[in-house]
Amino acid sequence: MKPFIFPICLLWMIISQVYAQQKSYEALAVCFYNFENLFDPYDDPGSWGDNDFTPGGAYHYTEEVYRQKLHNLSFVIKQIGATLTPDGPALIGTAEIENSRVLADLTAQLQIRDRGYRFIHFDGPDHRGIDVALLYQARYFLPLAARPLPVDISRTGEKGGRTRDILYVNGVLAGDTVHVLVNHWPSRRGGEAASAPLRAIAAGVAKRLIDSLMHDNPDARVILMGDLNDDPVSPSVVKVLGATGDKTKLTAAMLYNPWVQFYKKGIGTLGYNDSWNLFDQIIISGKWLHRDETRWRYYKSEVFNRPFLKSRSGRYKGYPHRSFEGGRWANGYSDHFPAVIYLIRKKL
Repeated sequence: MKPFIFPICLLWMIISQVYAQQKSYEALAVCFYNFENLFDPYDDPGSWGDNDFTPGGAYHYTEEVYRQKLHNLSFVIKQIGATLTPDGPALIGTAEIENSRVLADLTAQLQIRDRGYRFIHFDGPDHRGIDVALLYQARYFLPLAARPLPVDISRTGEKGGRTRDILYVNGVLAGDTVHVLVNHWPSRRGGEAASAPLRAIAAGVAKRLIDSLMHDNPDARVILMGDLNDDPVSPSVVKVLGATGDKTKLTAAMLYNPWVQFYKKGIGTLGYNDSWNLFDQIIISGKWLHRDETRWRYYKSEVFNRPFLKSRSGRYKGYPHRSFEGGRWANGYSDHFPAVIYLIRKKL
């Protein structure tokens, strides 16, 4: 039996070292999640966009439905990133929220109340009355400045001339200064090709700010997230933003898009007409891929598409279990899956 003692001890030492290395890193999750029409059930006299989401509206959106919607969304948020980060996402960018009230009600939900989420939101010009926002855990993120970036589409002849603002937030994420842009680009209403110029304009607004940040500080850590209504290979993302999924071509001044490979494998965040799109993306500046282990760096991405988030039957089988189907409350979550990236840093 003696010849086996040394190999067993050696094996135990290797396992212990690997385990110790794994435990020597800490992780953060950053998420984008389209909440799919998170309205309150109260009529806003100054807006017609919420008319359908009232008790007497087309969706019969009662207080009971609203509370269930909040419960369902908080249940999802509770699960996101839990395997690597028990506290859940440090940052959550979101779209399709009506106002600050719905965010206050969501963050007060029992399932996530202990995380102490706060939020940044500005009322925007969208004709449907929906905006973007950023939720953050104060224990991880300290906002320093925030402002909306208007997206002027008037030169395209689009009715109203304005679409959803881009939310820009500058802050400190667990020790590292970061720049976050939360987006919800114009939809494909009227067709993908016909509406593409609108998304190119929105992408241009984001790109100009990012270029300015990079000019002032080539080491700037930028996170652009949102429902882009375009895929990772669409011109607005590849040509206007200049985002690449090829790490070998990446420089610190470029943007890295980890979702290109997901899309090429047929993985999406929303389904339509028997096909998948990956509109929900989190794109980062090249500096996040540095090798300095004392600072936060990009680790991996995932589409959070757990089985409980998928419809089990009907026309949307296998797709995200949406809130409403055919105008009726379906007790779902959202018609989008969340997109998540993970950052890691060697424990100090």
